[in-house]
Amino acid sequence: MALSLAFKKPSLKGSIQVPGDKSISHRAIMFGSIATGKTTVEGFLMGDDCLSTISCFRKLGVQIDVADDLVTIQSEGEAFWKEPSEVLDTGNSGTTTRLMLGLLASTSFHSVMAGDESIAKRPMKRIINPLREMGADIRGRHDGQYTPLAVQGTQLTAIDYTLPVASAQVKSAILLAALKADGQTIIHEPIASRDHTEIMLEHFGATVNREDHVIKLEGGQKLTAAHVQVPGDISSAAFMIGAALITEDSKVTLTNVGINPTRTGILDVVEKMGAVIEIEENDTEGERSADLTIYSSALKGTEISGDLIPRLIDEIPLIALIATQAEGTTVIKDAEELRVKETDRIAAVVTELSKMGANIEATEDGMIIHGPTVLSGAEMTSYGDHRLGMMAAIAALVASDEVAIDDPECISISYPNFFEQLNLLTN
Repeated sequence: MALSLAFKKPSLKGSIQVPGDKSISHRAIMFGSIATGKTTVEGFLMGDDCLSTISCFRKLGVQIDVADDLVTIQSEGEAFWKEPSEVLDTGNSGTTTRLMLGLLASTSFHSVMAGDESIAKRPMKRIINPLREMGADIRGRHDGQYTPLAVQGTQLTAIDYTLPVASAQVKSAILLAALKADGQTIIHEPIASRDHTEIMLEHFGATVNREDHVIKLEGGQKLTAAHVQVPGDISSAAFMIGAALITEDSKVTLTNVGINPTRTGILDVVEKMGAVIEIEENDTEGERSADLTIYSSALKGTEISGDLIPRLIDEIPLIALIATQAEGTTVIKDAEELRVKETDRIAAVVTELSKMGANIEATEDGMIIHGPTVLSGAEMTSYGDHRLGMMAAIAALVASDEVAIDDPECISISYPNFFEQLNLLTN
């Protein structure tokens, strides 16, 4: 069902806490299920994707209790997981699907994973190839390129693997498999990708050697239960950051936002574009966090490419929208990964912003945006992609007329209270 939005030159004011980090929430459930003992996860993201991860581990026999944003995991360790009696449904979650392959590959049983229609179209071979090198027995459509995927657990052997492209999901799947593999697994990254898995491995008691884009993990290490404090998700915060930047006379504070250096590309880019943002770091263990105060800003175009891309890949739809309100030309390159997200985000972003009158064109590995342009009202398609749905909603803030968004419910995948918080800031 479509949602219609119309704002009359709003200014955003106030302070909010964005939902917990999606990447960290997923991993907290996984590591708590591997570890022995009682793990508590505070600030967990109660979004559809992360709830899919909980559902899968419950089917493996792990006791997981949920109360508000506190999750308690009681596990005797991976050796006590049981063979699931039904398909592990990963919903719309690529993270659940890909990372669980690394875990299921070393079990003593057979399992099958499948997700929704979107997941069925997303490539899995990049994960399966290195896992097969480790000895994994994984089968699926097109030789394992697409779900459903059947995994026959087996003993794995460590590998020395060079990632073809920077990918936190591929790296994480290999590291999770490496925990049970014989020998030392070595991973070479071309560019540093988000390192939540490495941080959490250490938090649960594993030894990880990291130096100059090379990660080494010895197999056979045991994990011990821990407490995980999940900071706010900077990928969700990005939409409120963008909203404050492009609306007049705005001042918004976002509290306890994760500022892991592998994820803060959005802050680097908007500051290069002229954004005025105050960052007050919090005193935390493990993942870093900060309070961010964002002011309306006069922005200018920029180029985004190379090492920056893995640090902001999920924020590019929002950056493209911001660029429509910036003076000059913004060029986004080296972002081929966008074509294999929940949808082809390059094509989708260009199509949807063009409906509103944006001067934007697609390239093979990104897009070119000329600004500033006045955006008009339009009927926007979300493609069932939460980040495109949020992009359309933020675009409505500066549109000259009503914006209608189809399937706004998809936003709950990562930001369940998105519209509630947006309304709070605009009233």
